[in-house]
Amino acid sequence: MTIHREGYKSIAIGTLIFGAINLAVFYFLSASFMWLCALIFFITLGVLLFLVSFFRVPNRKLTIIDGAIVAPADGKVVVIEETVDVEYFKDKRLQISIFMSPANVHVNRNPMDGDIVYNQYHKGKFLVAWHPKSSTDNERHSAVIRNGDKEVLVKQIAGALAKRIVNYLAVGQKVKQTEEFGFIKFGSRVDLLLPVGTTVNVTMNQVVKGGVTVIATL
Repeated sequence: MTIHREGYKSIAIGTLIFGAINLAVFYFLSASFMWLCALIFFITLGVLLFLVSFFRVPNRKLTIIDGAIVAPADGKVVVIEETVDVEYFKDKRLQISIFMSPANVHVNRNPMDGDIVYNQYHKGKFLVAWHPKSSTDNERHSAVIRNGDKEVLVKQIAGALAKRIVNYLAVGQKVKQTEEFGFIKFGSRVDLLLPVGTTVNVTMNQVVKGGVTVIATL
């Protein structure tokens, strides 16, 4: 396991705060309330370790399969339905949404090989990620990967807690399946918009792993 580069600054700040709190508590309370010093130490250590876990990148055997759509994120499948895309396709698409909790791995990975033909950031609200309008109203970043005559839109969506979307893609870029394309700090949601009729390989509420689980087959 490694720590993602997006976490370096947050972890450094968290470590400084952890050290400052415990030094101050030990200095002022250790003579009379050592039990309280120990309690505060373990509570703040737990918070720091939880912060570190946000930015973990576990070692995995990634799934590389031509024609497969691999999960772009860790989490739970919360939507499998047809919808009308008003942003790019302007027609019906099959939407599959993955909810990322704060405890999930937050790295986002390309679901398939291809060329980036669309990449757009949208300002918006910070509704909870499971809200029906979060896909269209929340702050988000959309990218379309084209492979032959197939196009897939991947949408990173901010939530009430996750308010920092990182996206490394650019139009014209060639991408490889399972390679990292972004990061959403502290969870939220990732949507896939696929052609109607795509074979779906997951079910509602199924827990999936980014870069590992086959979501669908084109």
